[in-house]
Amino acid sequence: MANRNGTPIWFELNTPDAVAAADFYAAVAGWRIAPSPVAEHGGYHIASATDGTGIAGIMTPPPEAPAHGGWSTYFVVDDVDAQAARITELGGSVSFGPIDIPHVSRFAVVADPQGVVFFIMKGASPEDSHAFRQSGSGDTLGHGVWIELATPDPDAAFAFYGALFGWEKSGAMPMGPMGDYAFIGGSAAGPECAAGEATAPGAIMSSALTGAPARWNWYVHVPDIDAAIAAALERRGTLLHGPNPIPGGDHTAMIADPHGSQIGLVGLRTEG
Repeated sequence: MANRNGTPIWFELNTPDAVAAADFYAAVAGWRIAPSPVAEHGGYHIASATDGTGIAGIMTPPPEAPAHGGWSTYFVVDDVDAQAARITELGGSVSFGPIDIPHVSRFAVVADPQGVVFFIMKGASPEDSHAFRQSGSGDTLGHGVWIELATPDPDAAFAFYGALFGWEKSGAMPMGPMGDYAFIGGSAAGPECAAGEATAPGAIMSSALTGAPARWNWYVHVPDIDAAIAAALERRGTLLHGPNPIPGGDHTAMIADPHGSQIGLVGLRTEG
């Protein structure tokens, strides 16, 4: 796997009811969701975009698994053990692993110094992951296209992730009393960039000023954001905010599924 360190390469939902969650996200995100073909992965469902790319896993964790509900983001690293040690040196923590999933990956569950949980992973496959695909890099429908960190201390977060992944603050969008929406690396542009432009993979903002839960969020590209929101509401989901226009014609929204797990949507709006 040759993805650059710090690239999101997989998303995963821990939920009390994986079967119901699969039905919900198939309707909302347009994913094709099926049980893993690997027998040892019993109960693990794999969500794929319409182009066949694997995007995310959905599972009900066993009782002995680390307690971490909702959506998680996996970031690629060259050496899981070395980076886990580095995370501890930088003031973060390791709660599980490093451990191997035979024929799949080596990974660890970690947290930054503000306690925000994320995963680090090195895949066993030589092929790159395309679960996360930025605008201008081919068909993005059903793929993750944007990541977003809400944290009590954005400056400390940039220092930590900069030391870990080489990220830099690259411009910001002022949000008044809610502070800055500061872009990670690349150009100061969001998922709305035109084809061929360099884009940032995401942004960091203050959870203290915005009131957002301190966590990593991610956004999936849908063809019709109004239809996706309607599908979520019909299935007992919740619209947390949006649709909000962004430059380029798309809109964003944040929803929660029936168990409260949050995910962002990016897409065109067909309604007024």
